[in-house]
Amino acid sequence: MKVRVFVTLKNGVLDPQGEAVGHALSALGFAGVNGVRQGKVIDLDLAGEDADAVRAEVTDMCEKLLANTVIENYEIELG
Repeated sequence: MKVRVFVTLKNGVLDPQGEAVGHALSALGFAGVNGVRQGKVIDLDLAGEDADAVRAEVTDMCEKLLANTVIENYEIELG
């Protein structure tokens, strides 16, 4: 089963990479960019067809490794 995990910083956590991208966009002449938050996307190809079991396994992966749950949120998309 194909799974996509989106990991983003929680609101209120400073995002220096997002700020750098925002400044670079402004310097390149892109007006109207009021803010940039950067995250990551992780694509997984897992054995298993039971969506609930796969979601539970990926949640465990996120909690243990893929996301720093102190400062990051994650969203799981099954495909």
